[in-house]
Amino acid sequence: MLMALAGYLIAYWINQSAVVGIIVVGILLGPSCIGLITPTEFVVNLAHLGAVVLLFTIGLEFGFKQIAHLKYLLIAIFGVIVPWLGGFFLAQVFAFDYRASIFIGTSLTATSIAITSNVLKEMGKLQSAAARAIIGAAVIDDVLVLLALSVSEGFVSDTLSLTAILISLAKAIGFIIASVLLGRFVFARIMIRLDRTGVAEKYPESIFLFAIMVAFLYAMLAGLAGLSSIIGSFFAGVSFAGIRLRHEQVFREGAEYLRIIFASIFFISLGVLMDVHVITLEFLLFLLALTVVAILTKVIGCGTTAKLLGINTKDSLIIGFGMAPRGEVTMVVALIALNGNMIFQNTYSAVVLMSLLTTVITPIVLKNWLFKEKRTSQNKTVSKARQPDAD
Repeated sequence: MLMALAGYLIAYWINQSAVVGIIVVGILLGPSCIGLITPTEFVVNLAHLGAVVLLFTIGLEFGFKQIAHLKYLLIAIFGVIVPWLGGFFLAQVFAFDYRASIFIGTSLTATSIAITSNVLKEMGKLQSAAARAIIGAAVIDDVLVLLALSVSEGFVSDTLSLTAILISLAKAIGFIIASVLLGRFVFARIMIRLDRTGVAEKYPESIFLFAIMVAFLYAMLAGLAGLSSIIGSFFAGVSFAGIRLRHEQVFREGAEYLRIIFASIFFISLGVLMDVHVITLEFLLFLLALTVVAILTKVIGCGTTAKLLGINTKDSLIIGFGMAPRGEVTMVVALIALNGNMIFQNTYSAVVLMSLLTTVITPIVLKNWLFKEKRTSQNKTVSKARQPDAD
């Protein structure tokens, strides 16, 4: 925690996203360099806990109507199909067998909603049209990845069942609908009532504590439904988005400070998971090719689809790159393949490192390229406005 929070300050000092700074600190502390922290199950669980809290605070910025759109569904669909095909054929080029190729393709389909949403929040772009498209598509993407994983496991084990796929889809959709309805019509109303009681007047933090309780409840229920727990906590945040409270400032400030602390845990853990000692020349070639394909297929699959749906070129690129970071879901897919003896340890390491590289590259691209021009033009406009007239 000491070094993770220091990563925030270092990143701000060099004008980079906090995500990059904290992950770099994690790499330095992990087995790649100093070896002070090792990627134990405890570290992995901390990272998962951090992601749950992070996604709850991100959900507070969005109403359900903002992320429920047909365009986002189409972007998510092609953002799964194109990376899957790209990963499969790349694995075939590198002479992987059929089963390994299927899982390598599946590992490229996931998008880490935690990474991009945190970067956009840092830059004050979380309410932009491109950000809403990324968040909406990433949520749908999480559901589609579970289906892709079910299909991949069915192909590999020759037990592919349409019934199993439909059951997985029904559980995912049912959870999302139930969580939104329960949140808006039950938990949000309870929070409003609690906000008006003497308990909240005496202990304003009780509002925040209740919201966090609901976040962890949703995270557990999402896990039972077969979804990622971070999707559950995200929809808990969505349930409380836009409600008006007397003690709203205490609630918002608590959520923001908690986001900073738990995001630090999440991002530094990603860096700790990296181990550069497994790198050989052949490994490096596959890793670089896998990372390039991972980024390009999301840019093509999501960005091109966004462009065809009428979104302007710059926002389409933001959506494409914003969907590029892989995260915990990718690592889960790789772990399933490793435990099933479908890939070897070095391939698993390559998938994990690819996930981390896309995590580092995306914030740099968004902050220093796709959003830089806009900030520069605004600065020029301000400068001209401040210049005295020639008269």
